[in-house]
Amino acid sequence: MTDVAPPSPDTLTEKQSARRQRVIEAAFALAEEGGYDAVQMRDVAARADVALGTVYRYFSSKDQLLAAAWSRWRTQLERRLHGQPLQGATRAERVLDFLMRATRPLERRPKLAAALLISFASPDVYAAEHQREVASWMTRIVLEALDGLPVADQQDIREVLGHVWYSVLLAWVNERIDVSRMHELLATSCRLLLDDR
Repeated sequence: MTDVAPPSPDTLTEKQSARRQRVIEAAFALAEEGGYDAVQMRDVAARADVALGTVYRYFSSKDQLLAAAWSRWRTQLERRLHGQPLQGATRAERVLDFLMRATRPLERRPKLAAALLISFASPDVYAAEHQREVASWMTRIVLEALDGLPVADQQDIREVLGHVWYSVLLAWVNERIDVSRMHELLATSCRLLLDDR
């Protein structure tokens, strides 16, 4: 890990942006194949066909790199959700629909899910920006489903649901619960928070 702040993606040239993207894609692939421990900066460099110094130029640590990969996953999912309104007759059903859409792609890639969740919990200051991007996206989508409730309630519900989602995903990747129990807990949390609204 380096103490030097990586450059902002907005300041990179087109070639630098392409190299940075290759590094993210390499980390994403390694995480999908072997989980958190499989993402070693030297292996990322080899997979991305760049020098090790290039990886560290754009990402100060593995956690920052994986947090960026998490942000990339979020962007891909948001594209898939775009133009597909949340389904359900009630707020609880619409919020659950979102949570299930966000969860299913991770269910298909448990090693990747574990790596991303570890990075999301990292105290790395350079990972924080990507962590905030993921959180703000979840806020935006869930708040659309909560339209009509008092603003303070919307924020509180979003925050509680975010903690529940992260917690059940973590329990699942650590094999403390199975997929069906994870779905049950997500549905229960939406029902308890929203059925009387």
